[in-house]
Amino acid sequence: MSEPEVVQLIVGSVEAGMRLDQFLVSVATSVSDEDPMYGLTRSYLQKLIAGGFILVNGLPAKASCKLKPNDTIFVTIPAPEPLDLVPESMSLDILFEDEHLVVVNKPAGLVVHPGAGHAHGTLVHGLLAHCTDLSGIGGKQRPGIVHRLDRDTSGTLVVAKHDLAHIRLVEAFKNRQIIKIYDGIVIGSPTPPVGRFDSPIERHATDRKRFTSKTGRGKPSITEYKTLKRGSGLTHLEFNLLTGRTHQIRVHVSDAGYPLLGDTTYGRRSYSPTEPLRSIIGSVTRHALHARRLQFQHPILDILLCCEAPLPPDLLAILTAM
Repeated sequence: MSEPEVVQLIVGSVEAGMRLDQFLVSVATSVSDEDPMYGLTRSYLQKLIAGGFILVNGLPAKASCKLKPNDTIFVTIPAPEPLDLVPESMSLDILFEDEHLVVVNKPAGLVVHPGAGHAHGTLVHGLLAHCTDLSGIGGKQRPGIVHRLDRDTSGTLVVAKHDLAHIRLVEAFKNRQIIKIYDGIVIGSPTPPVGRFDSPIERHATDRKRFTSKTGRGKPSITEYKTLKRGSGLTHLEFNLLTGRTHQIRVHVSDAGYPLLGDTTYGRRSYSPTEPLRSIIGSVTRHALHARRLQFQHPILDILLCCEAPLPPDLLAILTAM
């Protein structure tokens, strides 16, 4: 088992007066990628502070502690916890893979990582059987996971195989350096046919499983859309996701009055199609959203990757019948 890393830091006159957590974040964002502090997030550093892994002049300190010149800080970075997941063989649609990362076309209905009610049969279980070498930064339940797709959303998803790739991919997502294109089928005809939703998203006040963009509060969230096809009371939209909030597309289109077809969480608008579309829609058991394309700079190699997952048969059938 690998040993924890211990880093010693001395507070200079320029950093004097900073909060402890602010100082640590400034270090993590300025050191080279060979430094153990490289890429550690504010939330992770705050967990280390709360857990007593960070000492100021030999004593535990709060995140809000104001630093003084020549304060000595020791940061203990625990070794990654060993995975306790059992690999499970499953068929995976691999769009790209090398020693640094793997991009998969996730089918609808497959949960990305273990959680409440999903202890087995997740994409992580299948990936561990496929490649065995996923980044440990995500923790025991989320090894290699950089971003997620909802269970019923199909399409492209990138997973890191080692920690440096993980850190750089997370940075790229955070800095909006990754192009994320989605296909969706909504009820109704959004106007104008090309536009954007620019409204912050936060968790719903009374239903903790849902999110909303109607309060004017929350995190900035931007979704661009373009109409590709209209017919039978439905519209095929292409989405360019400029931010990455939970349920972002689903919330934006629903709050605008054009919910995704089949979205049982956010789809309140009634829709009564005629045959044969009624039978086709009746056989689809998920919301009509597909992550078609991921385009990004490879985190290690100096190449541009563009990974695209074709529309799955269930959504193609709906589009054909529209």
